[in-house]
Amino acid sequence: MKAIVASKFGGPEVLHFQEVEKPTPKDHEILVKVRAATVTAGDIRMRSLNVPPLFWLPARITLGFTKPKHPIYGMELSGEVEAVGKDVTRFKAGDPVFASTLAQNFGAHAAYKCLPQDGLVLTKPDNLTYEEAAAVPIGAPTALRLLRKGNIQRGQKVLIYGASGSVGTYALQLARYFGAEVTGVCSTANLELVKSLGASHVIDYTKEDFSTSATLYDVIFDTLGKCLKSQYSKALKPNGTYVTIAKLNTKQTMEEFIFIKERIEAGEIKAVIDRRYPLEQVAEAHRYVEAGHKKGNVVITLA
Repeated sequence: MKAIVASKFGGPEVLHFQEVEKPTPKDHEILVKVRAATVTAGDIRMRSLNVPPLFWLPARITLGFTKPKHPIYGMELSGEVEAVGKDVTRFKAGDPVFASTLAQNFGAHAAYKCLPQDGLVLTKPDNLTYEEAAAVPIGAPTALRLLRKGNIQRGQKVLIYGASGSVGTYALQLARYFGAEVTGVCSTANLELVKSLGASHVIDYTKEDFSTSATLYDVIFDTLGKCLKSQYSKALKPNGTYVTIAKLNTKQTMEEFIFIKERIEAGEIKAVIDRRYPLEQVAEAHRYVEAGHKKGNVVITLA
């Protein structure tokens, strides 16, 4: 099968489009024919090993010391079940699914991927395309976890720092679902996108520092992990809460995934797609994501 394989750690040039062995599902696994995947900031960190010093050793243990332990990246996918192991009861051949591969050694940047039936995999919502569904399993549950950590409440004034990224676009929509009054912080190019997703107020960080505004917030959600204490401390109400993705637990749960699927099926949140690249151009997708200007999600398509 075709796949994108990382020969070593480094820049996008280490990614190669090549033929690898097609996996065979074990008794409890399903074999998914991948229709779409994504390139995320997490894929960039895995490829480059550009992680904070505190996480250098854990990253090396997980990803490899001299070369990639799991050379096919890709943390989320959508596709169709092609085959099932003899003990599989949740799925059947032909089922459209979407899944996180975060706990399954990644591997979404390939034509096929085996997943355990009890993993973070669900049938695809009917109101999503395969491309849209592939952009859900990482960003949306992460946004939900971020908001829950901040104990978001109806009627609160909340600020989403980095409102136009993958996590940011979902956090904004979910904050609106929970009944908050949302202010989104983004660049000039993304103002209209953030407004269209339901932000009551939008701040262009290239022209205005949100911390100098007279508005104070109940919760500030930092979806980038880059907000400075000198900023957010000035913008919080007394006893206000600052929550950053940089200190968020990365463990995913099925409850989060199901909650997100239900919100999508109800039309309450949607995936935002910036660009699409074919599988053979994953290196180009990495270059674009690494530049740091994507809106929502960058999707990889497979025939």
